Amino acid sequence: MSGTDLNRRAFGRLLAAGVGAAALSACGGRSTPGANTPLRISAINHVWSQAVQERLPEFEERIGRRVSMQMLTADQLSNSYNVKLNASAKDIDVMMVRPLQDQLLFARNGWLADLSDLVGDTAFGWADFQEAPRERSITRDKVLSVPVVTERPALYYRKDLVEGPPATLEALREEAFRLTSDELFGYVGRGQRSGAVTQWSSFLYSFGGDFTTAEGGSGIGSPEAVAAYRFYGELLDRAGPPGATNMSLEQAMPIFAQGKAAFYIDADAIYSNFLDPAISTVQEQVGFAPFPAGPAGSRPHNIPSWSVGINQFSMLREDAWQFIEWISGAQMVTELQAAGIPGARTSAWDDPDTLTAFPADLAEAMRINAENGIGHDRPEVIQVGRARDIVGRPLVAGIIGEDVAPVAADAHAEFADFLVRDNRQQEF
Repeated sequence: MSGTDLNRRAFGRLLAAGVGAAALSACGGRSTPGANTPLRISAINHVWSQAVQERLPEFEERIGRRVSMQMLTADQLSNSYNVKLNASAKDIDVMMVRPLQDQLLFARNGWLADLSDLVGDTAFGWADFQEAPRERSITRDKVLSVPVVTERPALYYRKDLVEGPPATLEALREEAFRLTSDELFGYVGRGQRSGAVTQWSSFLYSFGGDFTTAEGGSGIGSPEAVAAYRFYGELLDRAGPPGATNMSLEQAMPIFAQGKAAFYIDADAIYSNFLDPAISTVQEQVGFAPFPAGPAGSRPHNIPSWSVGINQFSMLREDAWQFIEWISGAQMVTELQAAGIPGARTSAWDDPDTLTAFPADLAEAMRINAENGIGHDRPEVIQVGRARDIVGRPLVAGIIGEDVAPVAADAHAEFADFLVRDNRQQEF
């Protein structure tokens, strides 16, 4: 079934439900600008969007309309959305979004179109998307985005220093302590207050904790969370580089790439840095492994780092959906994953040919982590930045050698109060 046919069926269901043509026209569903108006895509400058841009002529021929893709930094993209969408701008059609960072806020603001009827069509194969990324696309029972890039943590390690990757967090700690010397850090990782939260999340889950409880209250004061704080802090305090509390991805990654650390846990999406001779001195020595098991097992995050949605104010929503249907379809996801860009469709992961672009041990680690994965790597709130700042405070305390328990208790109380206010904002 073509994208146009799929859209006509979905929009037909809306008409049958009593939504008039005038109303659909007013929200951009049926009123189509002239053929010279381009379909406008706002995206982050990312390997995925770069690969998509190369394939745009194929899509332009398919829909008979020019496509314009603007690629920005993450901060520029966020600022653009805030300025333009607050003014109900119609010059963005397809939006590249971070579902865990942006979607709740965008949903509250009414910026994302509801895609539920469209993804629900059998031809699209919504059930083919991995469960964790698929669930992150839904807000208030509405599908507001479609995941296109997924991410998990990977254990990067030096094969020349250990016989094999540690299978447990306890073994990782012992090996990191053993290997630490004046010339080598046993472990490097993110330690910056807010920036470390996403990678620490897998430690938290593997200790049996979570950011929030089943009732929606703070979970960071639980014994499991305190143990995860203490473990991570001690690991970087005793085996990590000086100044770890100032380190995010940009500072931690080069330390491992330059052969100055034995172990490093961070996003699997950055693996190519360690195989690039312009960046890395450990190309032949680096190994890749699944996230080690903690007291609750190996429970890494498996998230949609980027998704695509449709601007609620777009006048080209049918063409925008055709783009999403095309770029997130099984054939394209398989093609892109075979080029080294991990997608969200189960069928692509089940196809061994899509994993040949990755080192064999990394492909296996990604597969295992995806099976065990939790669908969020940060608190699921509207004010994500503020939440990460609160949650990250005990991390810093542990890294600088302070007693974590009282700091975690204080952060727990602050986070509990924050969640009450944030939950009220989610009542939209």
